[in-house]
Amino acid sequence: MPIKIAVDAMGGDYAPLEIVKGAVEAAKEYNISIQLIGNEVQIKEELAKYDTKGIDIGITHTDEVIEMGESPAKALRAKKRASIVLTVESVAKGESQGLVAAGSTGAAMAASLFGLGRLPGIKRPVICCTMPTTKKPVAMLDGGANSDCEPEMLYEFAIMGRIFAQLILGYNNPKVGLMNIGEEEGKGNELAKSTFNLLNSKKEFLNFIGNIEGRDVFTGDCQVIVCDGFVGNVILKTAEGALTMVSKMLKQEYKSSLYNKIIGLLSKKIFSGFKKRIDYEKIGGALLLGVKGVSVITHGSSKAYAIKNAIRVAKEAVEKEVNDKIVEMYEKSMKTVD
Repeated sequence: MPIKIAVDAMGGDYAPLEIVKGAVEAAKEYNISIQLIGNEVQIKEELAKYDTKGIDIGITHTDEVIEMGESPAKALRAKKRASIVLTVESVAKGESQGLVAAGSTGAAMAASLFGLGRLPGIKRPVICCTMPTTKKPVAMLDGGANSDCEPEMLYEFAIMGRIFAQLILGYNNPKVGLMNIGEEEGKGNELAKSTFNLLNSKKEFLNFIGNIEGRDVFTGDCQVIVCDGFVGNVILKTAEGALTMVSKMLKQEYKSSLYNKIIGLLSKKIFSGFKKRIDYEKIGGALLLGVKGVSVITHGSSKAYAIKNAIRVAKEAVEKEVNDKIVEMYEKSMKTVD
C-alpha cells in the first residue's frame, strides 16, 4: 500500500486553493495517497480543476478552522474538530502515516504534541529547519518551538538533528555545533556554557565540533546547528529578511540604468539559479521532531510548490523511519560515556 499523508487543507494564507493544488501534484509525482482535511465543498471545488484520475485523494469534512491570530491552547480546547486537530488524529489513529500543516505554527505544534505524544526519553519536540548554505543544506534546531531550554533539551536536539541530517540530508557523519557568541570554550550565557560541557562529554558519539558563531550558519561546514528556539527563530527570520533584501536590491540595480538592464538580461540564468538555491518553497517544510508521528510544519504563506515539497519531506521521513532511528540513537546515548 502507498504511504498516506494527511494534509490540513484549511491552514495557511492560500487555503484551500494552493493546498489542494500542491496535494494533487504530490499525489501524482510521489505515488502516495493524500487525505485532505477541511471544508468538503470548498475542497471539491478545487479538486474539480484538476485531472485526479488514477490518484488516491480522500476528504475528511470539518467546518472548524484555527485562525492565525487565535491562541493555540484556547482554540484547541474550543474547536475539537478543527482541521489541524483532525489532521493529527488521522496519524494518531494510524489512518495516515504522516501529516502536513500550514497556517498557525503554534496550533500545529500543540495539536501534534497533545495528539501524538512524545517519543520515549524526549522532553520537548523541536522544529528542525533546513538551512541553505554555500555547499549542501544543513539542519538547524530549534527553529522556534522552545524559547526557554535546559542543556538536556539541547542535547536531545543534537541527537534528533544528527538523525535528520543523516537520513534526510544525506550526510554520513554530520558535525554538530553549538550556536554561541564565540568559538572559545567558556563563552556565552549559562545555558550555552552548560550545554557545551554536556555535548562535549559526548563528543565522539555526537561528532561535536564545539561552539560556532552566526557567520558559520551558511558555510556548510557544520551540518547540525544546535540552539534554543529563541535564538533559532531569530536566525531564521533574519536570514529570510536578508535574502529578501538581497533579491530586491539586485532587482533595483538591474533596473537602475540601460547598461544594468542589459547586464540583468545576460545574467538572468545566474540570478534564477541563485533564487532556486535559497528558495524555502523547495525545502518545503520543517519536521517537528520528537513526537510519535511524522509532522511537517510549513510556512503560512506556502503555495502549491511548497506544499508539494512539504508532503515529500513527510513521505521521506516515513520511509526512512526517522522516529525509530531517533529512539535508537537516544537509547545508545544513554549507554555511552566518552
